[in-house]
Amino acid sequence: MTITAGDTLPAATFKTFSSEGIRDVPGAELFGSGRTVLFAVPGAYTPTCSERHMPGFVANVAQLKAKGVDRIVCVSVNDPFVMNAWGKATGATEAGVLLVADPEAAFTRALGLEFDGSGAGLGVRSKRYAMVVENGAVSSVAVEDSPGDAERSTAEAVLATL
Repeated sequence: MTITAGDTLPAATFKTFSSEGIRDVPGAELFGSGRTVLFAVPGAYTPTCSERHMPGFVANVAQLKAKGVDRIVCVSVNDPFVMNAWGKATGATEAGVLLVADPEAAFTRALGLEFDGSGAGLGVRSKRYAMVVENGAVSSVAVEDSPGDAERSTAEAVLATL
């Protein structure tokens, strides 16, 4: 079953990289209170993700916060080292976007938003999406039709829903 507006996010634990090393971050810490924009990419450093999806969120952090967003979180089925490096390379970390890893795709599968990228050598990956989460419940969600699409899940599209 695919997550829809009105659903509560499933419990999850994400991985991040900090000065202390790899750290577990409970989903409740990220999504349990306040308003969060959560967006997912099929893979860090992939062309659409790096060139068309992430830049809009980096450029629109202030506009999203001005619309009442408390945090902006990017998740990918990558390891926390890759997410850390990609956050630095894209300027996302400095801009205030939190990058978290779902290395075993547990959260992605629980949402029903996985796809099999084995044909391209990627294994299980997340579909590209963006959602607004308020106090743990999904208020809106937009999922792209294919991994190369980045229209419905852009920062600009999210801003239009807030």
